[in-house]
Amino acid sequence: MTTITAQDTIAVQLNARLTDTDPEIRRIALMDLVDSEDEALAVPLLIDALKDVDGNVRAEAAAALEGYESEEVVTALLGILADSDPKVCAAAALSLGELKDRDLGQTLLGALAAASGHAKAAIFRALRELRVQGSLAPALAAITDTHAEVRQAAVGVLGYLRDPQALEPLTQVATEDHDAEVRRIAVGALGFAPQPAAVFPALIKVLNDPSWQVREEAVMTLGKLRATETIPQLIDAMRDDYWQVRIKAARSLGKLKSSTAVPVLADALFHSVSNLRKEAAVALGEIGDPSALPALEKALEDPDPDVRKLTKLAISQITQ
Repeated sequence: MTTITAQDTIAVQLNARLTDTDPEIRRIALMDLVDSEDEALAVPLLIDALKDVDGNVRAEAAAALEGYESEEVVTALLGILADSDPKVCAAAALSLGELKDRDLGQTLLGALAAASGHAKAAIFRALRELRVQGSLAPALAAITDTHAEVRQAAVGVLGYLRDPQALEPLTQVATEDHDAEVRRIAVGALGFAPQPAAVFPALIKVLNDPSWQVREEAVMTLGKLRATETIPQLIDAMRDDYWQVRIKAARSLGKLKSSTAVPVLADALFHSVSNLRKEAAVALGEIGDPSALPALEKALEDPDPDVRKLTKLAISQITQ
């Protein structure tokens, strides 16, 4: 007589759910499959789920495969980098990157030549995570690709590689690309500049970018670069129409310990957005200029307890 084990029962139940007509049931079954921690059971079923008719199910399977390192898993993930659904491509690329297999880099580089659109972007995302040095030239070539998604992924590779050869092309992308997200990613990538002054003109230019997300990235990057030469521009950014930009400008001015920024930061202590008030208090504490004390003492009456707490801390930093 054949003995049916508890594991056999689980496998039967999972198989039933994995073939259910409802794609959401199939997707959740994949999650439970991973939780079972039975690699011998999980891997073949996850690979099979990559052929599911539903994109969400395929994406779930691709994401789940990041936890299994084997040649069959790599082959399966490479096979769906050209999937018609962008989220499946993205999940496969992320899983390939998480495998951290350096030998995989050459395979991905070889696949770039025949790839386009979503597939090409997915390959670049995997190469970014693997930090494959050989991806520098292809990424530089791809920053003029007709697909914005490909340009975004290529710029991401250049930011991760941190190669000085990429700085000039990145400044062009940051100031000229017609896609705001591409420009934003390029602006962030400029933060690795070994000679920050070389990228200041581009960063100052994009402080007037029509996209507030690009302006926000620019003020953050200037703070990372400790760009004291651009303090006047960062002070101007404290008057940006978007409070999100002002928050990052305040953070950068705090890092730069700019006493000349005290007046605009003091004004920000009374802005209607509490997150900006918090950031202004933190920045004033970092700067440590006693001229900020009157505004900070007034801010002790702020209705937000977190603002009051950070204001007290700032006062102690200045007076200690």
